[in-house]
Amino acid sequence: MALITKIVCTSARCRSTGLAGFGFLVCALLFSCGLVLPVQSAPTAEYQVKAVFLFNFAQFVEWPPSAFPASQTPLVIGVLGQDPFGAYLDDTVRGERVNNRPLTVRRYRRVEEIQTCHVLFISRSEADRLDQILASLKYRKILTVADVDSAAGSRVMIRFVTQQNKIRLRINPEAARAANLTISSKLLRLGGTADGR
Repeated sequence: MALITKIVCTSARCRSTGLAGFGFLVCALLFSCGLVLPVQSAPTAEYQVKAVFLFNFAQFVEWPPSAFPASQTPLVIGVLGQDPFGAYLDDTVRGERVNNRPLTVRRYRRVEEIQTCHVLFISRSEADRLDQILASLKYRKILTVADVDSAAGSRVMIRFVTQQNKIRLRINPEAARAANLTISSKLLRLGGTADGR
């Protein structure tokens, strides 16, 4: 698990050593080969990696200008439901910028609380309500991300799935296009399609 810790670097260190792109490359290799998690692995190690990916997703998705009311509007990464990240997500994005926008993390108990949000991680605690959540977010310019394994989960834009103790991505480009979001081809190459191919 030492490799996972090294992926998360501070913004100053990433800029001074050019590791920002390297962190994505390392993560890409982990996902393309499949990140093996020991069965006894603590959830925090899994979600530390997922926090890094949420940050990287923000760099490899293009939002329409209307998603940002002002030039300095922050890019918001939200967590809906029980927060599995602890401080990892906040630590990962602290001091970072995407397209010259600061990043901020917000947490929501209910989908109705979401005002401005650009990347939304839907927690497993919301699995029973996923259909209603996705319906209420339809056509909003929000990249939906989840690790819910259900029929409704296939309609999430980016889904983490675990197969034989390996974490993989499933990407639904059609859902992203319906929300007027463009997922970079670099990111699309990392994941299978929503139906598992």
